[in-house]
Amino acid sequence: MSATATRVLVLNSGSSSVKYQLLDMNDGARLAVGLVERIGEETSRLAHTPLATGGEKRETEGPIADHEAALKAVAAELKADGLGLDSPELAAIGHRVVHGGLKFTAPTVIDEAVLREIERLVPVAPLHNPANITGIRTAQALRPDLPQVAVFDTAFHTTMPEYAARYAIDVETADAHRIRRYGFHGTSHAYVSRRTAELLGKAPEEVNVIVLHLGNGASASAVAGGRCVDTSMGLTPLEGLVMGTRSGDIDPAVTFHLKRVAGMDEDEVDVLLNKKSGLIGLCGDNDMREIRRRIDEGDERAKLAFDIYIHRLKKYIGAYSAVLGKVDAVAFTAGVGENAAPVREAALAGLEEMGMAVDAARNAVRSDEPRLISPDYARVAVAVVPTDEELEIAQQTYALVNA
Repeated sequence: MSATATRVLVLNSGSSSVKYQLLDMNDGARLAVGLVERIGEETSRLAHTPLATGGEKRETEGPIADHEAALKAVAAELKADGLGLDSPELAAIGHRVVHGGLKFTAPTVIDEAVLREIERLVPVAPLHNPANITGIRTAQALRPDLPQVAVFDTAFHTTMPEYAARYAIDVETADAHRIRRYGFHGTSHAYVSRRTAELLGKAPEEVNVIVLHLGNGASASAVAGGRCVDTSMGLTPLEGLVMGTRSGDIDPAVTFHLKRVAGMDEDEVDVLLNKKSGLIGLCGDNDMREIRRRIDEGDERAKLAFDIYIHRLKKYIGAYSAVLGKVDAVAFTAGVGENAAPVREAALAGLEEMGMAVDAARNAVRSDEPRLISPDYARVAVAVVPTDEELEIAQQTYALVNA
């Protein structure tokens, strides 16, 4: 690799979309960002912003048949800005891969053996890993000479001890079918826990942090000295907190009951719990801003949904305080965590005896910068730390290819 090659292209390939960012690892600056969505439809859309040149966002609409066509369109947009994939300054392409199982505990240079293992994990990530594989193979075809690196959502959580990772079911059955708690949003939890330590002026090894990644998907983690020791998502991203459309924790017998009493099959139960539950199932909205507006207008259904959401969140804060023993900080991140001051206030209300409190004036401030929102006297720091999963993927990718 050329000594001048300091750029990393980050690709996040979904089932019908590709998100991308081109970063310069000299300073972490974003050179271009974009999104291709509705791949395979007549109404496909590509939005591209060339930040390096200060150019305005460009949007094009029209059919994009598949991921190969999508990435070729992205390559053309980058080339038009002098940032093409053929540039000698491009060091590597970093791919977000959702599920790495237990085998992948760190970023990994992709070869055929790695791809086979990612494919072997499709049964536990049927919505995500196939799209990740498609993105990888397409990028390999465009730049076969360039290192391609997989950064796994699950990797940060592989440090969980066995007693936190295992479910209490028959061991032989669990092992035969790879049933255990893997956790997700790992790049976000890694980034935010590290940035929280920096905010406190300490090394990650010196800090115990509860990270609350609250977006449409939501997860919590207990991070002790820079290592994850527990997290709320499990075999799939369904377990844990109440989310935008996912139920989170639920009695497993609910699924049997729905089959027997409601006559629902496996696919119908899957759709119910993953796409028609959570906030949208409780009140018909999964946008926290709309829910808060409805609460302000006296909507009791929206208020109940909010209260259920907060109750579950508070339970995890308490549980992870017990798991960690000593908590130095609670960090809120992602769309809801970064922007919804009422959620942060409600989640910590009544926890003053645990050393947790929110300063109303600090909590009300809107900023894109990491910041403390706890009062000076609080024993536990409360932080808002905007997540940056793309930067985390780029940093891990660049460090690996330069090792």
